[in-house]
Amino acid sequence: MNDALNSGRLQRVWRWLAIAWLLVLVGLGVQQWQLWKSAPRIDTDILALLPQDAHDRLLSDVTRRIADANARQIVVLLGSTDATRTKAAEAAFRRTLDDSAAGKALLRESGSIEGWFDQARAFYAPYRDRLLTTGQRERLQSEPVDGLAASALAALYGPMGAPRLTEWRQDPLSLWPQWWQERALGSGLQMGDDGLLEADGKHWSIVQYDTVGSAFQLDGERHIDVLLDQAAEAAGKQAPGLEVLRAGVPLHAEAAAVQANREINTIGWGSLAAVLLLVWLAFRSLRPILLVGASLLIGCGVALAVTVLVFGKVHVLTLVFGASLVGVAEDYGIHWFASRQAEPADRRWRLLRHLLPGLWLALLTSALAYLALGLAPFPGLRQMALFSVVGLAAAFLTVIFWFPWLDGGEIRPTGFSRWLGNTLDRWPRLHGRRPVTLFLGAAALLSAIGIARLDSNDDLRSLQSSPPDLIAQQIRISQMLGMPSPAQFFLVQGDSAEQVLQREEALVDRLRGLAADRQIGGYRAISDWLPSVQRQHADAALTATVEPQVLAQVGEAVGEPLARPGYASADLDAAAFLASPAAMPFRHLWLGKVGGGLASVVMVDDLSRADALTLLEAQAKGIDGVRWVDRTADFSTLLKHYRKLMSGLLLVGIVLVFAVLYWRYRAQAWRVFAPTLVAGALTLGLLGLFGQPLQLFNVLALMLLLGMGIDYGIFLIEHRGDASAWLAVCVGAASTWLSFGLLGLSATPALRAFGLTLLFGIGLVWMISPLFRPPPHDAPH
Repeated sequence: MNDALNSGRLQRVWRWLAIAWLLVLVGLGVQQWQLWKSAPRIDTDILALLPQDAHDRLLSDVTRRIADANARQIVVLLGSTDATRTKAAEAAFRRTLDDSAAGKALLRESGSIEGWFDQARAFYAPYRDRLLTTGQRERLQSEPVDGLAASALAALYGPMGAPRLTEWRQDPLSLWPQWWQERALGSGLQMGDDGLLEADGKHWSIVQYDTVGSAFQLDGERHIDVLLDQAAEAAGKQAPGLEVLRAGVPLHAEAAAVQANREINTIGWGSLAAVLLLVWLAFRSLRPILLVGASLLIGCGVALAVTVLVFGKVHVLTLVFGASLVGVAEDYGIHWFASRQAEPADRRWRLLRHLLPGLWLALLTSALAYLALGLAPFPGLRQMALFSVVGLAAAFLTVIFWFPWLDGGEIRPTGFSRWLGNTLDRWPRLHGRRPVTLFLGAAALLSAIGIARLDSNDDLRSLQSSPPDLIAQQIRISQMLGMPSPAQFFLVQGDSAEQVLQREEALVDRLRGLAADRQIGGYRAISDWLPSVQRQHADAALTATVEPQVLAQVGEAVGEPLARPGYASADLDAAAFLASPAAMPFRHLWLGKVGGGLASVVMVDDLSRADALTLLEAQAKGIDGVRWVDRTADFSTLLKHYRKLMSGLLLVGIVLVFAVLYWRYRAQAWRVFAPTLVAGALTLGLLGLFGQPLQLFNVLALMLLLGMGIDYGIFLIEHRGDASAWLAVCVGAASTWLSFGLLGLSATPALRAFGLTLLFGIGLVWMISPLFRPPPHDAPH
């Protein structure tokens, strides 16, 4: 009678909860439909995953600005041994993209270097008197006027005189062409008279495009890549044997989106297929398949909706990681149907009350494990944590609110479910102190052997996995165009533009010596194109002293007076330079306002020497406001820091989880806890034995294992000796194991490490949990 009354009350409450949950889902669905129609919400920016350095927000801001400067740019090089054919191929390449509707929608040709020199020369002409190289400065200070006059006279009348950029009287010593030549050499470009780049025995045309939309908001299809393939094919018809190289952040972003889309399909749909196959084998009924599938799809849908609501967009790695959620969220539905096999339909409300404590505890431990991922200040990890917790909770609520209403039929035991449930009786159980001690000792020994061989790897590159061919092309283009790495640079700061430029000039004086000794390939500094006012005044005073004397002596020799023309009375300042076309190739080096002052960056080419980074770091010493920045090393150090931090938090989590279990199970808590602890230790040992390095994502996977592995022990102790509970554990563990096993196929090293860790860990805790199950007659508390 009491059971009937309780069931009646529960049904009334549950009816309203089920309706409320349906309204929540409908509301989220409508809201997301509007949101996704307005703008793409998928993000592939690798920097979005990285933590903000709490100790140096300035560097985080600088790194973002440098990345944004080239985030939309695509560079294509077309090369052949014949210059005429190269130009014909370039024209065909441009024409193909210009004539394509998709090309117009996706790409816009960016600033070309053609015509830049004439614009820059016209801009600099009034300031010619204050643009000197270091060598010119030394020559004008040390060489007698007689010698300089002789050189000027030879340049005036000699048949092989130096090339001129102005009328002779404006530059009698041919200083300006030398200034331009030094900058051309510093750029690393070897341009022929035909305007083509000469490298690797070929004539190369350089084509630059910017993406019309964001480089990081793609849909997982090869749009840009296909367009460039079509243009390259058309260009190849004009120049047989044409070599086409391409590079740019949008290409890496699109490759990441395509790879993520493929992995989401492999992992997500593969996991779903595996789960539904296991459900079919266990229950041989369409209803469990439909309801479990619905709970999984609702869980993933709600997780995606809430993640986009909180973060504004969702990272592709979050989706790849979230695809493995399918293998975890199905546990609740499977546990329901496994228990229903032993109960008639009219007792399902009583069954619900019976299952709720264990299901709530399982959700709590899993949610705590996922939430632990969000403790580190990684935006990507926080997304993954939120996605997973919300997905689990949504699947759980779907099961407990809807399944009792929708699952009104009978669930007959199948041959497979009976066989699998009965294997628990044949599974060995460790009872007695001696067997338990021997097992734990053997596990500890094996774990210690493997852990002793475990090395750590905190390299930032574990977060990305661009195609090797694309990386190889990027490296070749960087070498041919002298493109420096955006991850290593000197940061120069000052209170004013003048102070920044003076400090940069002090640094460049040191770098010039390294470049002359071929210890570095070269450098990019805006002070080479925008001298400080102090240096401009010094150079203008020097030329104003020497050139009139030279002109006077040459005038005596030719028999006519020669006067030096006037130059700009105002100094060349930063604002005028940055606003001019002359600054176009170098504008990204000037950061402007950063922190409480102004800043610029000096970038360095060719860091292939083993001691290059150490050598460059030493160049910044002794110059106020200048420091060497290696963001790759910084982020790797940060990953190492958080690996150690999360390892400590994992130990704290172990203590907290045990405390929760002890509160519930008292003296029997160790039976729930020991399998996960042993499986975690053995997993570390196996990683070491298989030569897998330990990184942050291995530790995060172990935190997840702590939350998920405990579930199996909870189900076995809550429903001890119950074949249906063991059936639920086996089917749930198998689907989870398959899901994370598929994650181990990811091309992203971090996700692969995550999946491999859980592949070992879930398999081990599944096999070990029954060994520690209590005897059926023991009380659950």
